[in-house]
Amino acid sequence: MSTERSDLRAPGKGALIEPPEVAGVVHLRSAARASATADRLAELVRAHGLTLFARIEFSRDAEAAGLALRPMIQLVFGNPKGGTPLMVANPVSGLALPLRALAWEDADGHSWLSYESPESLISRFSLPATLTANIAGLRALCEAAVS
Repeated sequence: MSTERSDLRAPGKGALIEPPEVAGVVHLRSAARASATADRLAELVRAHGLTLFARIEFSRDAEAAGLALRPMIQLVFGNPKGGTPLMVANPVSGLALPLRALAWEDADGHSWLSYESPESLISRFSLPATLTANIAGLRALCEAAVS
């Protein structure tokens, strides 16, 4: 479920805090921990025939550097048949491809799955709107991962 004003409570003691607002980014609330949410998304990615290119454990890497970071995992995934036409239309769109989703936990331990909406990516790189269909499945995958 995405955040709505009615879901928000005062900060502290486990209250649900709205994720930072970033243009074009969708935040979905997950009942599972960030790692379990990332695991579920990875399973769905593979089940749909997509390639999981990377799983970046930011919090583990931060710990190795002697720094603290709440649980945060980025998955990088996609399908060359879907992404290549976007890069043909605008090579710079390769900065945002393959697709990415970020599973993370806020200061009160609530888990989120965030991703850039396909429409935002298409707009940001001035791609033809018809190419939205190539990456539109991102939304359903992320929603299934948090359900």
